Amino acid sequence: MHLGRHLFLVLLALAVAGGVLAGPASAATPTTLTVSAAAHPADADAAVQLDLRTSTGVPVPGAVLSVERRVQGVWQPVGSLVTDAAGHAQLSARVGRLAPDNLFRASYAGDATYDPATGSGAIPITRRPSRLLLDAAKRVVDGRATTVRVRWRTTAGQPVAGGRITLLRKAPGERRWRRVTTLTADARGRATLRARPRADTVWIAKGATNDWVRGDTSARRRIDNRPPGRPVSLPKGAPRPRVGLPRQQRAVGRGANATITPIPDQVWGTMTGRSWHAGCPVGRSGLRLVRVNYWGYDGYRYRGELVAAADAADNMAGALAEFYRRQLPIRAMYRVDRFGWSGRLGGADDYRSMAADNSSAFNCRSVVGRPGVRSPHSYGRSLDINPWENPYHSRQGVVPNGWWLRHSHPLVAWRSRSHEVVQVMARHGLRWTYGTRDAHHFDVVGSAGRALRTDLSPRRLHPQCAGFVCD
Repeated sequence: MHLGRHLFLVLLALAVAGGVLAGPASAATPTTLTVSAAAHPADADAAVQLDLRTSTGVPVPGAVLSVERRVQGVWQPVGSLVTDAAGHAQLSARVGRLAPDNLFRASYAGDATYDPATGSGAIPITRRPSRLLLDAAKRVVDGRATTVRVRWRTTAGQPVAGGRITLLRKAPGERRWRRVTTLTADARGRATLRARPRADTVWIAKGATNDWVRGDTSARRRIDNRPPGRPVSLPKGAPRPRVGLPRQQRAVGRGANATITPIPDQVWGTMTGRSWHAGCPVGRSGLRLVRVNYWGYDGYRYRGELVAAADAADNMAGALAEFYRRQLPIRAMYRVDRFGWSGRLGGADDYRSMAADNSSAFNCRSVVGRPGVRSPHSYGRSLDINPWENPYHSRQGVVPNGWWLRHSHPLVAWRSRSHEVVQVMARHGLRWTYGTRDAHHFDVVGSAGRALRTDLSPRRLHPQCAGFVCD
Protein backbone atom coordinates (compact mmCIF):
# COMPACT_ATOMS: atom_id res chain seq x y z
CA MET A 1 0.00 0.00 0.00
CA HIS A 2 2.81 2.33 0.86
CA LEU A 3 4.66 1.46 -2.38
CA GLY A 4 1.54 2.05 -4.55
CA ARG A 5 1.02 5.53 -3.09
CA HIS A 6 4.64 6.45 -3.71
CA LEU A 7 4.41 5.34 -7.37
CA PHE A 8 1.26 7.45 -7.87
CA LEU A 9 3.00 10.59 -6.61
CA VAL A 10 5.96 10.06 -8.96
CA LEU A 11 3.71 9.62 -11.98
CA LEU A 12 1.72 12.73 -11.03
CA ALA A 13 4.89 14.82 -10.82
CA LEU A 14 6.06 13.60 -14.22
CA ALA A 15 2.69 14.42 -15.79
CA VAL A 16 2.64 17.95 -14.45
CA ALA A 17 6.26 18.55 -15.50
CA GLY A 18 5.54 17.25 -19.01
CA GLY A 19 2.32 19.22 -19.43
CA VAL A 20 0.23 16.08 -19.73
CA LEU A 21 -2.48 17.32 -17.43
CA ALA A 22 -4.58 20.27 -18.66
CA GLY A 23 -6.48 22.63 -16.47
CA PRO A 24 -5.94 25.63 -14.25
CA ALA A 25 -2.36 26.53 -13.36
CA SER A 26 -1.27 26.65 -9.77
CA ALA A 27 -1.11 29.88 -7.84
CA ALA A 28 2.65 29.60 -7.92
CA THR A 29 2.65 29.60 -11.73
CA PRO A 30 1.63 33.06 -13.09
CA THR A 31 0.14 33.42 -16.55
CA THR A 32 1.30 35.44 -19.57
CA LEU A 33 -1.26 36.93 -21.96
CA THR A 34 -0.13 38.20 -25.39
CA VAL A 35 -2.12 40.09 -28.04
CA SER A 36 -0.80 40.28 -31.62
CA ALA A 37 -1.92 40.90 -35.19
CA ALA A 38 -0.40 40.86 -38.67
CA ALA A 39 -0.18 44.06 -40.72
CA HIS A 40 -3.28 44.92 -42.74
CA PRO A 41 -4.31 47.85 -44.91
CA ALA A 42 -6.78 50.31 -43.47
CA ASP A 43 -10.49 49.58 -43.92
CA ALA A 44 -9.77 45.82 -44.13
CA ASP A 45 -10.67 43.05 -41.68
CA ALA A 46 -7.78 41.72 -39.62
CA ALA A 47 -7.41 38.89 -37.13
CA VAL A 48 -6.35 39.77 -33.58
CA GLN A 49 -4.62 36.77 -31.97
CA LEU A 50 -4.67 36.19 -28.18
CA ASP A 51 -2.54 33.60 -26.39
CA LEU A 52 -2.70 32.66 -22.70
CA ARG A 53 0.03 30.50 -21.16
CA THR A 54 1.66 29.88 -17.87
CA SER A 55 5.03 31.42 -17.30
CA THR A 56 6.50 27.98 -18.08
CA GLY A 57 4.81 27.93 -21.48
CA VAL A 58 1.91 25.63 -20.68
CA PRO A 59 -1.29 26.66 -22.57
CA VAL A 60 -4.25 27.72 -20.48
CA PRO A 61 -7.43 26.39 -22.14
CA GLY A 62 -10.98 27.40 -21.33
CA ALA A 63 -9.97 30.80 -19.95
CA VAL A 64 -12.32 33.77 -20.35
CA LEU A 65 -10.57 36.88 -21.74
CA SER A 66 -12.01 40.41 -21.71
CA VAL A 67 -11.03 42.42 -24.85
CA GLU A 68 -10.99 46.24 -25.21
CA ARG A 69 -10.14 48.64 -28.06
CA ARG A 70 -8.94 52.24 -27.77
CA VAL A 71 -11.23 54.64 -29.67
CA GLN A 72 -10.32 58.34 -29.74
CA GLY A 73 -8.18 57.90 -26.67
CA VAL A 74 -10.78 56.00 -24.60
CA TRP A 75 -10.71 52.25 -23.95
CA GLN A 76 -14.03 50.65 -24.87
CA PRO A 77 -15.08 46.99 -24.35
CA VAL A 78 -15.23 44.76 -27.44
CA GLY A 79 -16.37 41.49 -25.86
CA SER A 80 -15.26 38.26 -24.20
CA LEU A 81 -13.40 35.30 -25.71
CA VAL A 82 -12.66 31.80 -24.44
CA THR A 83 -9.28 30.19 -25.14
CA ASP A 84 -9.17 26.87 -26.95
CA ALA A 85 -7.14 23.79 -26.02
CA ALA A 86 -3.96 25.48 -27.21
CA GLY A 87 -4.65 28.59 -25.13
CA HIS A 88 -5.53 30.62 -28.24
CA ALA A 89 -8.43 32.94 -29.05
CA GLN A 90 -9.08 35.09 -32.13
CA LEU A 91 -10.99 38.31 -32.77
CA SER A 92 -11.90 39.75 -36.18
CA ALA A 93 -11.68 43.57 -36.30
CA ARG A 94 -11.80 46.29 -38.98
CA VAL A 95 -8.52 48.21 -39.20
CA GLY A 96 -9.04 51.96 -38.74
CA ARG A 97 -7.29 54.78 -40.62
CA LEU A 98 -5.75 56.20 -37.46
CA ALA A 99 -3.02 54.18 -35.77
CA PRO A 100 -4.27 54.82 -32.16
CA ASP A 101 -7.63 53.23 -33.01
CA ASN A 102 -5.97 49.91 -33.86
CA LEU A 103 -4.68 49.23 -30.35
CA PHE A 104 -6.26 46.30 -28.47
CA ARG A 105 -5.79 44.91 -24.97
CA ALA A 106 -7.09 41.85 -23.14
CA SER A 107 -7.20 40.80 -19.51
CA TYR A 108 -7.52 37.47 -17.70
CA ALA A 109 -8.53 37.42 -14.06
CA GLY A 110 -8.48 33.61 -13.65
CA ASP A 111 -10.16 32.16 -10.62
CA ALA A 112 -9.59 32.68 -6.95
CA THR A 113 -6.32 30.75 -7.01
CA TYR A 114 -4.74 32.62 -9.93
CA ASP A 115 -3.00 35.98 -10.24
CA PRO A 116 -4.58 38.22 -12.92
CA ALA A 117 -2.54 38.91 -16.07
CA THR A 118 -2.98 41.44 -18.92
CA GLY A 119 -1.62 41.93 -22.43
CA SER A 120 -1.93 44.51 -25.27
CA GLY A 121 -1.00 44.80 -28.95
CA ALA A 122 -1.69 46.81 -32.10
CA ILE A 123 -2.65 45.95 -35.65
CA PRO A 124 0.16 47.41 -37.82
CA ILE A 125 -1.20 49.39 -40.75
CA THR A 126 -0.06 48.60 -44.26
CA ARG A 127 -0.36 52.00 -45.96
CA ARG A 128 -2.39 51.93 -49.13
CA PRO A 129 -0.83 53.24 -52.37
CA SER A 130 -2.44 56.41 -53.66
CA ARG A 131 -2.61 58.62 -56.73
CA LEU A 132 -2.60 62.42 -56.73
CA LEU A 133 -4.02 64.23 -59.76
CA LEU A 134 -3.43 67.93 -60.50
CA ASP A 135 -5.49 69.85 -63.01
CA ALA A 136 -5.59 73.50 -64.11
CA ALA A 137 -6.22 75.57 -67.22
CA LYS A 138 -3.47 75.27 -69.80
CA ARG A 139 -3.53 79.01 -70.44
CA VAL A 140 -4.47 82.06 -68.40
CA VAL A 141 -4.46 85.73 -69.36
CA ASP A 142 -2.04 87.69 -67.21
CA GLY A 143 -3.75 89.28 -64.23
CA ARG A 144 -6.73 86.93 -64.31
CA ALA A 145 -7.40 84.11 -61.87
CA THR A 146 -7.58 80.40 -62.59
CA THR A 147 -8.54 77.42 -60.43
CA VAL A 148 -5.96 74.76 -59.57
CA ARG A 149 -7.71 71.49 -58.71
CA VAL A 150 -6.29 68.49 -56.85
CA ARG A 151 -7.87 65.05 -56.41
CA TRP A 152 -6.34 62.44 -54.10
CA ARG A 153 -7.51 58.81 -53.97
CA THR A 154 -6.10 55.43 -53.14
CA THR A 155 -5.43 53.16 -56.09
CA ALA A 156 -8.58 51.29 -55.01
CA GLY A 157 -10.59 54.49 -55.46
CA GLN A 158 -11.07 55.57 -51.83
CA PRO A 159 -10.84 59.36 -51.26
CA VAL A 160 -7.99 60.45 -49.01
CA ALA A 161 -10.12 62.67 -46.79
CA GLY A 162 -8.17 65.08 -44.60
CA GLY A 163 -4.93 64.45 -46.47
CA ARG A 164 -2.37 67.27 -46.45
CA ILE A 165 -1.40 68.47 -49.94
CA THR A 166 1.41 70.91 -50.67
CA LEU A 167 1.29 72.91 -53.91
CA LEU A 168 4.58 74.01 -55.46
CA ARG A 169 5.39 75.93 -58.61
CA LYS A 170 8.41 76.97 -60.63
CA ALA A 171 8.84 79.74 -63.19
CA PRO A 172 11.16 79.53 -66.21
CA GLY A 173 14.80 79.87 -65.19
CA GLU A 174 14.16 78.91 -61.57
CA ARG A 175 15.97 75.84 -60.29
CA ARG A 176 14.02 75.28 -57.11
CA TRP A 177 10.36 74.70 -56.54
CA ARG A 178 8.59 77.38 -54.54
CA ARG A 179 5.93 76.43 -52.02
CA VAL A 180 2.60 78.11 -52.80
CA THR A 181 0.38 76.77 -50.02
CA THR A 182 -0.73 73.64 -48.16
CA LEU A 183 -4.29 72.40 -48.64
CA THR A 184 -6.45 69.85 -46.82
CA ALA A 185 -8.44 67.39 -48.91
CA ASP A 186 -12.18 67.34 -48.24
CA ALA A 187 -14.35 64.28 -47.70
CA ARG A 188 -14.14 63.53 -51.44
CA GLY A 189 -10.36 63.80 -51.43
CA ARG A 190 -10.44 67.11 -53.33
CA ALA A 191 -8.90 70.55 -52.81
CA THR A 192 -8.81 73.73 -54.91
CA LEU A 193 -6.88 76.99 -55.05
CA ARG A 194 -7.63 80.22 -56.91
CA ALA A 195 -4.32 81.35 -58.35
CA ARG A 196 -3.25 84.39 -60.35
CA PRO A 197 0.09 83.48 -61.97
CA ARG A 198 1.97 86.43 -63.50
CA ALA A 199 4.34 84.36 -65.64
CA ASP A 200 4.58 80.94 -67.27
CA THR A 201 4.64 78.42 -64.44
CA VAL A 202 4.90 74.68 -63.84
CA TRP A 203 2.97 73.21 -60.90
CA ILE A 204 3.13 69.99 -58.90
CA ALA A 205 1.20 68.72 -55.88
CA LYS A 206 2.69 66.57 -53.11
CA GLY A 207 0.52 64.50 -50.78
CA ALA A 208 2.05 63.72 -47.39
CA THR A 209 2.21 60.15 -46.13
CA ASN A 210 -0.16 59.60 -43.22
CA ASP A 211 -1.25 56.69 -41.01
CA TRP A 212 -3.01 54.76 -43.75
CA VAL A 213 -1.90 56.17 -47.13
CA ARG A 214 1.47 56.40 -48.82
CA GLY A 215 2.21 59.88 -50.11
CA ASP A 216 2.27 60.67 -53.81
CA THR A 217 3.46 63.40 -56.15
CA SER A 218 1.33 64.49 -59.08
CA ALA A 219 2.47 64.87 -62.65
CA ARG A 220 3.64 68.35 -63.62
CA ARG A 221 1.10 70.82 -64.94
CA ARG A 222 2.17 73.77 -67.06
CA ILE A 223 0.14 76.98 -67.09
CA ASP A 224 1.03 79.35 -69.92
CA ASN A 225 0.62 83.00 -69.05
CA ARG A 226 -0.80 84.92 -72.01
CA PRO A 227 -0.54 88.69 -72.55
CA PRO A 228 -3.73 90.69 -72.12
CA GLY A 229 -2.73 93.00 -74.97
CA ARG A 230 -1.44 92.59 -78.50
CA PRO A 231 2.36 92.35 -78.87
CA VAL A 232 4.04 94.95 -81.05
CA SER A 233 4.84 93.79 -84.57
CA LEU A 234 8.05 95.47 -85.68
CA PRO A 235 9.25 95.84 -89.30
CA LYS A 236 11.28 93.02 -90.79
CA GLY A 237 14.97 93.50 -90.08
CA ALA A 238 14.42 95.93 -87.20
CA PRO A 239 17.47 95.74 -84.89
CA ARG A 240 17.04 94.82 -81.24
CA PRO A 241 18.33 97.16 -78.51
CA ARG A 242 22.03 96.62 -77.80
CA VAL A 243 21.55 96.64 -74.02
CA GLY A 244 19.23 94.04 -72.52
CA LEU A 245 17.01 94.67 -69.53
CA PRO A 246 15.08 92.30 -67.28
CA ARG A 247 11.34 92.52 -67.34
CA GLN A 248 9.97 95.03 -64.92
CA GLN A 249 7.47 94.27 -62.21
CA ARG A 250 4.05 93.43 -63.57
CA ALA A 251 1.37 96.10 -63.37
CA VAL A 252 -0.15 96.85 -59.97
CA GLY A 253 -3.82 97.71 -59.53
CA ARG A 254 -6.30 98.63 -62.22
CA GLY A 255 -5.72 100.84 -65.21
CA ALA A 256 -2.67 103.07 -65.30
CA ASN A 257 -2.72 103.50 -61.51
CA ALA A 258 -0.37 106.48 -61.70
CA THR A 259 1.09 107.73 -58.40
CA ILE A 260 3.30 110.72 -57.58
CA THR A 261 5.31 110.77 -54.34
CA PRO A 262 8.32 112.53 -52.82
CA ILE A 263 11.61 110.77 -53.45
CA PRO A 264 11.97 107.86 -50.96
CA ASP A 265 15.28 107.43 -49.12
CA GLN A 266 16.20 104.25 -50.98
CA VAL A 267 15.56 105.84 -54.36
CA TRP A 268 17.51 108.97 -53.42
CA GLY A 269 20.39 106.77 -52.35
CA THR A 270 20.65 105.20 -55.82
CA MET A 271 20.16 108.54 -57.61
CA THR A 272 22.95 110.30 -55.71
CA GLY A 273 26.21 110.04 -57.59
CA ARG A 274 24.43 108.96 -60.78
CA SER A 275 21.44 110.96 -61.98
CA TRP A 276 21.90 113.62 -59.26
CA HIS A 277 25.05 115.17 -57.81
CA ALA A 278 26.14 118.38 -56.14
CA GLY A 279 25.65 121.41 -58.35
CA CYS A 280 22.44 120.20 -60.04
CA PRO A 281 19.82 122.97 -60.62
CA VAL A 282 17.09 121.05 -58.72
CA GLY A 283 17.34 119.20 -55.42
CA ARG A 284 15.50 116.36 -53.79
CA SER A 285 12.62 118.51 -52.54
CA GLY A 286 11.96 119.73 -56.08
CA LEU A 287 11.70 116.22 -57.53
CA ARG A 288 8.99 113.57 -57.51
CA LEU A 289 8.86 109.83 -58.16
CA VAL A 290 6.25 108.91 -60.76
CA ARG A 291 5.06 105.32 -60.91
CA VAL A 292 2.63 104.18 -63.60
CA ASN A 293 1.47 101.03 -65.34
CA TYR A 294 2.30 100.73 -69.03
CA TRP A 295 1.86 98.32 -71.93
CA GLY A 296 5.08 96.57 -72.95
CA TYR A 297 6.05 95.56 -76.46
CA ASP A 298 5.21 91.95 -75.57
CA GLY A 299 1.56 92.80 -74.80
CA TYR A 300 1.96 92.54 -71.01
CA ARG A 301 1.27 95.24 -68.45
CA TYR A 302 4.22 96.46 -66.40
CA ARG A 303 4.92 98.91 -63.60
CA GLY A 304 7.38 101.63 -64.59
CA GLU A 305 8.89 104.59 -62.78
CA LEU A 306 10.76 107.80 -63.52
CA VAL A 307 11.80 110.96 -61.69
CA ALA A 308 10.42 114.36 -62.71
CA ALA A 309 10.31 117.93 -61.44
CA ALA A 310 7.56 118.53 -58.89
CA ASP A 311 5.77 120.97 -61.24
CA ALA A 312 6.06 118.64 -64.24
CA ALA A 313 5.14 115.31 -62.63
CA ASP A 314 1.39 115.78 -63.20
CA ASN A 315 1.93 116.42 -66.91
CA MET A 316 4.07 113.33 -67.35
CA ALA A 317 1.83 111.11 -65.25
CA GLY A 318 -1.23 112.29 -67.18
CA ALA A 319 0.39 111.64 -70.55
CA LEU A 320 1.61 108.19 -69.54
CA ALA A 321 -1.82 107.33 -68.11
CA GLU A 322 -3.34 108.15 -71.50
CA PHE A 323 -0.64 106.01 -73.11
CA TYR A 324 -1.97 103.16 -71.01
CA ARG A 325 -5.62 103.80 -71.89
CA ARG A 326 -4.78 103.87 -75.59
CA GLN A 327 -2.43 100.88 -75.29
CA LEU A 328 0.49 102.84 -76.73
CA PRO A 329 3.48 100.60 -75.96
CA ILE A 330 6.65 101.48 -74.07
CA ARG A 331 9.55 99.06 -74.10
CA ALA A 332 10.94 99.88 -70.63
CA MET A 333 10.63 102.57 -67.96
CA TYR A 334 13.43 102.28 -65.41
CA ARG A 335 14.90 105.20 -63.52
CA VAL A 336 18.00 106.23 -65.44
CA ASP A 337 20.28 105.81 -62.42
CA ARG A 338 20.00 102.08 -63.08
CA PHE A 339 22.58 102.51 -65.85
CA GLY A 340 25.30 103.91 -63.59
CA TRP A 341 27.54 106.97 -63.79
CA SER A 342 28.91 108.28 -67.09
CA GLY A 343 32.07 110.37 -66.92
CA ARG A 344 31.60 111.83 -70.41
CA LEU A 345 28.04 112.92 -69.58
CA GLY A 346 28.64 113.94 -65.96
CA GLY A 347 25.46 112.13 -64.93
CA ALA A 348 23.69 108.82 -65.35
CA ASP A 349 24.68 106.92 -68.49
CA ASP A 350 22.09 108.00 -71.04
CA TYR A 351 23.99 106.23 -73.81
CA ARG A 352 23.22 102.88 -72.20
CA SER A 353 19.68 103.97 -71.36
CA MET A 354 18.99 104.82 -75.01
CA ALA A 355 20.69 101.62 -76.20
CA ALA A 356 18.28 99.71 -73.93
CA ASP A 357 15.28 101.62 -75.35
CA ASN A 358 14.52 102.93 -71.88
CA SER A 359 12.08 105.80 -71.37
CA SER A 360 13.20 108.27 -68.67
CA ALA A 361 12.99 111.87 -67.49
CA PHE A 362 15.23 113.55 -64.87
CA ASN A 363 18.97 113.13 -65.35
CA CYS A 364 21.35 115.87 -64.26
CA ARG A 365 23.94 115.55 -67.04
CA SER A 366 25.43 117.18 -70.10
CA VAL A 367 23.88 117.06 -73.55
CA VAL A 368 24.78 113.86 -75.39
CA GLY A 369 27.69 114.82 -77.67
CA ARG A 370 28.13 118.28 -76.02
CA PRO A 371 30.22 117.96 -72.85
CA GLY A 372 29.73 120.87 -70.49
CA VAL A 373 26.36 121.91 -71.96
CA ARG A 374 23.63 121.17 -69.43
CA SER A 375 20.83 118.98 -70.74
CA PRO A 376 17.22 120.10 -70.21
CA HIS A 377 16.78 116.73 -68.46
CA SER A 378 18.75 118.27 -65.58
CA TYR A 379 15.63 120.25 -64.66
CA GLY A 380 13.34 117.21 -64.59
CA ARG A 381 10.93 118.66 -67.15
CA SER A 382 11.96 116.63 -70.19
CA LEU A 383 10.75 113.15 -71.08
CA ASP A 384 12.31 110.67 -73.51
CA ILE A 385 10.04 107.95 -74.93
CA ASN A 386 11.23 104.84 -76.80
CA PRO A 387 14.63 106.29 -77.82
CA TRP A 388 15.75 103.21 -79.77
CA GLU A 389 12.99 103.60 -82.38
CA ASN A 390 13.16 107.40 -82.29
CA PRO A 391 16.84 108.35 -82.74
CA TYR A 392 18.65 111.56 -81.83
CA HIS A 393 20.98 113.56 -84.13
CA SER A 394 23.96 114.25 -81.91
CA ARG A 395 27.08 116.20 -82.91
CA GLN A 396 28.92 112.90 -83.36
CA GLY A 397 26.14 111.20 -85.32
CA VAL A 398 22.83 109.44 -84.86
CA VAL A 399 22.21 107.92 -81.41
CA PRO A 400 21.37 105.17 -80.47
CA ASN A 401 20.99 103.65 -83.98
CA GLY A 402 20.53 104.81 -87.56
CA TRP A 403 18.29 102.04 -88.88
CA TRP A 404 15.14 103.61 -87.50
CA LEU A 405 15.77 106.94 -89.25
CA ARG A 406 14.35 105.39 -92.41
CA HIS A 407 11.39 103.74 -90.70
CA SER A 408 8.34 104.70 -88.68
CA HIS A 409 5.69 102.75 -86.81
CA PRO A 410 2.04 103.53 -86.01
CA LEU A 411 2.61 102.80 -82.31
CA VAL A 412 6.26 103.13 -81.29
CA ALA A 413 8.07 105.36 -83.84
CA TRP A 414 6.89 108.82 -84.88
CA ARG A 415 8.14 111.16 -87.58
CA SER A 416 5.44 113.84 -87.62
CA ARG A 417 3.21 115.78 -85.25
CA SER A 418 0.17 113.90 -86.55
CA HIS A 419 1.34 110.71 -84.85
CA GLU A 420 -0.88 109.61 -81.96
CA VAL A 421 2.00 109.68 -79.45
CA VAL A 422 2.87 113.32 -80.28
CA GLN A 423 -0.81 114.27 -80.05
CA VAL A 424 -1.22 112.61 -76.64
CA MET A 425 1.86 114.42 -75.34
CA ALA A 426 0.60 117.75 -76.59
CA ARG A 427 -2.73 117.32 -74.80
CA HIS A 428 -0.83 117.04 -71.52
CA GLY A 429 1.48 120.01 -72.07
CA LEU A 430 4.49 118.12 -73.44
CA ARG A 431 5.82 119.40 -76.74
CA TRP A 432 7.79 117.49 -79.29
CA THR A 433 10.39 120.20 -78.99
CA TYR A 434 13.05 119.13 -81.42
CA GLY A 435 10.96 117.20 -83.93
CA THR A 436 12.67 114.59 -86.07
CA ARG A 437 16.12 115.86 -85.03
CA ASP A 438 15.45 114.38 -81.57
CA ALA A 439 12.38 112.23 -82.08
CA HIS A 440 12.19 110.75 -78.60
CA HIS A 441 12.42 114.06 -76.67
CA PHE A 442 9.44 115.97 -75.19
CA ASP A 443 9.43 119.03 -72.89
CA VAL A 444 6.81 120.32 -70.49
CA VAL A 445 5.63 123.74 -71.68
CA GLY A 446 6.81 126.55 -69.41
CA SER A 447 9.98 124.78 -68.29
CA ALA A 448 12.59 126.74 -66.36
CA GLY A 449 15.25 124.85 -68.29
CA ARG A 450 17.20 127.00 -70.70
CA ALA A 451 16.94 124.50 -73.53
CA LEU A 452 13.14 124.36 -73.60
CA ARG A 453 11.41 126.22 -76.42
CA THR A 454 7.76 127.00 -76.96
CA ASP A 455 8.46 127.54 -80.66
CA LEU A 456 8.35 124.12 -82.28
CA SER A 457 10.19 125.12 -85.44
CA PRO A 458 13.10 122.67 -85.87
CA ARG A 459 15.24 125.42 -87.34
CA ARG A 460 15.27 127.58 -84.22
CA LEU A 461 17.50 125.67 -81.81
CA HIS A 462 19.07 126.70 -78.54
CA PRO A 463 22.17 128.83 -79.22
CA GLN A 464 24.39 126.82 -76.84
CA CYS A 465 23.80 123.74 -78.93
CA ALA A 466 25.59 125.37 -81.89
CA GLY A 467 23.20 124.03 -84.52
CA PHE A 468 22.52 120.75 -82.74
CA VAL A 469 19.58 119.87 -80.59
CA CYS A 470 20.02 119.69 -76.82
CA ASP A 471 18.91 116.26 -75.65
